[in-house]
Formats: sequence, structure tokens, C-alpha cells
Amino acid sequence: MFDAVARFPVPQNEPVLSYAPSTPERAELKRALETMPKDVIDIPLVIGGQEIRTGKTIDVRAPHRRELLLARAHQGGADEVERAIRAALAAQREWAAMPWTARAAIFLRAADLLASKYRPVLNAATMLGQSKTAHQAEIDSACELIDFLRFNVEFARRLHEEQPQSPPGTWNVMEPRPLEGFVFAVTPFNFTAIAGNLPTAPALMGNTVVWKPSQLALYSAHFVLKLLREAGLPDGVINLVMGDPAELSRVAIDHPDFAGLHFTGSSAVFRQLWRRIGENIETYRSYPRIVGETGGKDFVFVHPSADLDAVAVACVRGAFEYQGQKCSAASRLYVPASLWPALKERIVGLIGEIRMGDVSDFRNLMGAVIDERAFARITSYLDLARSDASCTVLAGGKADDSQGFFVAPTFVETTNPEHRLMREEIFGPVLTAWVYPDADYERALELCDRTSPYALTGAFFARDRAAIAKAMGVLRNAAGNFYVNDKPTGAVVNQQPFGGARASGTNDKAGSILNLVRWISPRVVKETFVPPVSVPYPFMSES
Repeated sequence: MFDAVARFPVPQNEPVLSYAPSTPERAELKRALETMPKDVIDIPLVIGGQEIRTGKTIDVRAPHRRELLLARAHQGGADEVERAIRAALAAQREWAAMPWTARAAIFLRAADLLASKYRPVLNAATMLGQSKTAHQAEIDSACELIDFLRFNVEFARRLHEEQPQSPPGTWNVMEPRPLEGFVFAVTPFNFTAIAGNLPTAPALMGNTVVWKPSQLALYSAHFVLKLLREAGLPDGVINLVMGDPAELSRVAIDHPDFAGLHFTGSSAVFRQLWRRIGENIETYRSYPRIVGETGGKDFVFVHPSADLDAVAVACVRGAFEYQGQKCSAASRLYVPASLWPALKERIVGLIGEIRMGDVSDFRNLMGAVIDERAFARITSYLDLARSDASCTVLAGGKADDSQGFFVAPTFVETTNPEHRLMREEIFGPVLTAWVYPDADYERALELCDRTSPYALTGAFFARDRAAIAKAMGVLRNAAGNFYVNDKPTGAVVNQQPFGGARASGTNDKAGSILNLVRWISPRVVKETFVPPVSVPYPFMSES
């Protein structure tokens, strides 16, 4: 690209726009929300740069307005995945041979396009297709995705600069090669930024990708790929396939050139895919990289010294923003008995102020859950809370799917710290509290650590620094992202790299250099300037 040591613009986190009344961004977004639904678009598969229309389509509708048809998305099967794999493998040599700075320029251009002309488009697509509010879309499909694109370039620069020592007479170079084969990126419905990052992070490092987005986020995925293609992404580097998830995943993972899985989704699906990879291990050219971020049962733990107003706001925002459909959402709450009456009153009062409805109405804090299946799963937990004698529904508990899939923000108290509501991932707007005796603080910490199989995010509230130090020790493995006096959601690229362990995934920290390390297979080259020309060593000479 350039015969120079290139210096890229220093990345900064993208500022979050307010969308307050009378701001230009609000007017732009309102226009997009008004005009985009008027055109029911056709969403094709994109393989090797070609738009593939199979004729077999599914309707893409707004979760909060079930009658609103946004698009018809073409569905592929085994043949289309095979074709996408061939396209990825065909593009790999030229893409990997391209100077990494040239690859980086594509994603930096995509970031700037997203920060400008694509911002209202992708935010509106995320709001309409995934029922996010303006703020939730802005921090996701605009700011976080922009940050991924820009900071990943910085992380790639650091990887290329990481070089071994070269003593006199030799030159040692470490080359961050891409993996040998293709990467299969499987992305979720709940974050457009994740859907953009999972295929682009490996691609930046020279890999080619088969991308299977969630069937529930095809509207925004279409615009993400449109953005990347406008930024100059070559044909075949990222191939978009849609269809039955089980069939598409089976074909990709069974292929001998499968080189890596970049996954965000449920723990159960991730385990199924890992199991299949293990069964196929002898058929692969190399050992595949497996990177996954999965479920969460995220906690807020309250110490007797905590600020109650801060706790109440963190619980309400952490549990109910985006309808609790975040793997980091607050789902279980541990409260000392001395603070419970006052905290309960505050939380119930704040829940009573929440507006829920069409996200195009900017007065609403909550939209709808993603689909009928999610609605049924979440309402089954509401039924459990109402029917179980150990539970008391303090707020919410209602749901209505007559126009959209709306579940009210629900606050439950349980007398059983190991209740299903305290253990199982619900992925909806349900927060369950257990009140512990103040004298049992240490036991409560231990229960928090071992009750759930997940270990993604958690928050601890206290003014007492000794208590904070104690909690950080006991809960060291309970959360990959641990927040002190803040809600357990809202990780920012390069500030709080994201990921957890246990049943929450491989903890490869999206938003840091650690994730990009997984998409390279380094080669070390040693060059000796004056090589030896005789076999004997000095010690072999006679004295």
C-alpha cells in the first residue's frame, strides 16, 4: 500500500449522541424511522460478492409492531453454505496477501461511514428490527461497532509490532499469519455491534469468513454488510448466509477447511457446536480456534454500606434496558435485610415510572422482546414466580402480545437463594432479589459465587473499601467483567473488554487485543546473515 511505516489515526471511543429534542441527530433518526418501513426490502444472501435469491423467504417484522413488515429475507441451505465456503477459500490467498494496512483502511473507512451517513440507517434498522430504543441503538449499532472497527486496527498494529529479539548476526521476525481455512461467524440478535465485529475481527487479520447472522436480526445484518461493501471490502471476504441455523452450522463445521468459530449465543448451542467440532477433529487440516461468548445470570450484590439511590438506578437500568435481553443484564439481586425495605420501595417506585411501547416513541424506556418464542419463555418464568410460595411479585409480572411482544419490567422477591429464578438465564426483564441477614454477609457472597453456572458480569455496591476488597476476592471467578458501584451492563471497547468464563464462554475479551490473537497463526522466521561453513565446534579442538 505504502512504502512507509504507516501511522493510523489514534482511535478514540465514539461519542454517544443524545438524541435530545431539537438535536440534528434526533431529526435524522426520526426521518429514517419514518421512511425505512415504507419500503419492504428484499434481503439476499451475499456469496462471493453475488446476491443470491433462493425464492424461499421469511418475513422480517418489528417485534413491537407485529403487523409491520420490514423485509423478506431469502433462506439458504447446505448448497449455499458450500458455495460460501468455496468463495471464502477462493478469496483467501489474495486477501491474506494484501498488506495489512490496506485491509485496515477498509475497516477504518467503514467506521467513518458509520459515524456519518450510515448512522441513522443502522440505528433505525436496529430499532425497527430488534426493538431497541434510540439510546440503546446508538450505544450499540453506532458507537460500539465504530469502536470495534477502529480499535481493532490499533490492536492489529500492536500485534504486527510484537517482535522477538534478534541477537548479532541474525534477524528474527514474527509474522501474524491468518488461519489456514475459513472462519465461521455466528452472531446473535441482541447486539448489532457483535454482529459486525464477529466477522470483521478475523477478516482484519487476513481471514475469510462465512457469516451466519441470527434469523431475528437479518434487517440490521443486511445494512452492516452493505456498509462494509461500500467501504471497499472485496468479494468473498465475508459471505452472508441465512437459513436454518442447525443445517448451516452443520455444513460449515463438518468441512475439512473449517479453521475457527467466532460465536455469540446461548451456552447450549455453543456446547453443541463444540461437541461437533470435537467429533470432527481428525478431519480438519488444523485444530480450529473456538471463541465463544454465551449466557449470563448476572448479579448485583449490595453491602450494608451501599448508596441506595445508586443501587436502585443500577438495578432498574441494568435489568430492564433493552428488555433484559443482554447477556450482561442484571438478573439476581442480593440485599442485606437492613437495607431491604428502603431499597424495595425505591426500585418499585422507579419501575412504576417506566414507559414501554413502540421504540419510535422516544418517551419509552423499553420496547418488545424479540419474538414469540422469547415471549413464551419469559412468561413461563412469570407464571413460576406467581405460583411458587417462595416468591412474591413486587412489580410487573404482566405480558401482552396482542400488538407486539411486550413483557412488563418484573421485580420478584424470593426466600430461596437457590431458586430457579436465581440460577437460570431468563434473558428478559425479570430481576429477582434475595434478602440476606446482615450477619450472613460472607455466606451470601459464597452463595452468589456458586449459585449460577455462569460467570459473565456482576456488580458490587459498597462505600466500605474493606468490603469491596473482600468481595473482589470471594467473587474473583464469578464474573469476567466486575463492576464496583455501577450496573453490570454497558461495557465499552478498549475500556472494559468483554467476556466471561464458566458457562459464559471462553473469555477471549472482545474489544481488546486478546480477541485478535485468536485469529492468527504466527510464523517465526530466522535469518542468519553469515551462516557457519564448518561442522566442528570450538570445544572439539584439542588443548
